[in-house]
Amino acid sequence: MSDAYEVPIRDESIRLGQFLKLANLIESGAEAKEVIADGLVSVNGEAEFRRGRQLHVGDIVEIAGASARVTREA
Repeated sequence: MSDAYEVPIRDESIRLGQFLKLANLIESGAEAKEVIADGLVSVNGEAEFRRGRQLHVGDIVEIAGASARVTREA
């Protein structure tokens, strides 16, 4: 998991569906809904099925071998 790239957010938290788009891990909200429903997304190593899951600084999202860490915007 140390190969996760950092993706800064402005607020205290961000919804999983929004983060997937922000991190360029998916193309659209519709794609987010599909990959999450299919169990292809994990948060901190555990499968996540809720598109509205609130992510916070330090959380790591993985999909299709790519990892992104939520960080604070400078």
